[in-house]
Amino acid sequence: MTFNRRNDRNAERETSEFEEKMLFVNRTSKTYQGGRRFRFAALVILGDRNGRVGMGIGKAKEVPVAIEKAKSIARKNMIMVPVENGTIPHDIVGENSTSRVLLKPAGPGTGVIAGTVPRSIAELAGITNMLSKELGSRNKVNVAYAVFDGLKNLRTAKQVRALRGETGGV
Repeated sequence: MTFNRRNDRNAERETSEFEEKMLFVNRTSKTYQGGRRFRFAALVILGDRNGRVGMGIGKAKEVPVAIEKAKSIARKNMIMVPVENGTIPHDIVGENSTSRVLLKPAGPGTGVIAGTVPRSIAELAGITNMLSKELGSRNKVNVAYAVFDGLKNLRTAKQVRALRGETGGV
């Protein structure tokens, strides 16, 4: 039986446990003597809707190649997000460059009230109720990094007690 790369890729796509969402594709160009040459950058979010989420930016001369690179980078950069009753455990501000994102827990039935980037990341992480506000720059890449910074720094009450060395209850 012969193997061809296209079928291998399709098989990999079907068995993946992660959902993917492409947030945007950026096109840049450089002018040479013979004309313009374009390059593309793709921002992709991967998540299993169960607390694991990853983000990647891939760059290439063609859009599909940039998306594939972004997916592989996102798989390598997975983080675990503590989700309690469909929301995050506490308020937090994530920062990256000049972008800051405020993430707040919300009660059941509220839904995810956020911009496109924080909403996509929260939904793929499995967060169903959350409020967010983008502060400062609204550049999609910086906002995505800021949201990841915030989610990475979240701690549950149990984790904080363990860090402090306490054994008592709530």
